Amino acid sequence: MPNIKSAKKSLRQNAKRRARNRWRKSQISDSIKEFETALAGGKKKKINEALLACYSKLDTAAAKGTIHKNTAARKKARLTAQVNRAAK
Repeated sequence: MPNIKSAKKSLRQNAKRRARNRWRKSQISDSIKEFETALAGGKKKKINEALLACYSKLDTAAAKGTIHKNTAARKKARLTAQVNRAAK
C-alpha cells in the first residue's frame, strides 16, 4: 500500500481506469458474439446492425485509449471479411 498522498490517489485512479477498460473490452466481446450469432443466422439486416454495433464499440474503445487504434482497425477488417465471405 502506498504511503504518499499522490500515490494513494494514483492507486484509486488506476483502479477506476482498469474497471472502465475491462467494461469496454467486455462490451466489445459481447458485441462480437452477437455479430457471430447474427452471421450464423444469416439474416442480412441483423448482420449489418450487429456489424455497425461492433464498429461503434471498437471505435469508442480506440478513441478512449482502451485498445490501440490499429487493433480496432484490424478487428473491424476481420469482421468485414467474415461478412464478405458469408455473402459469397
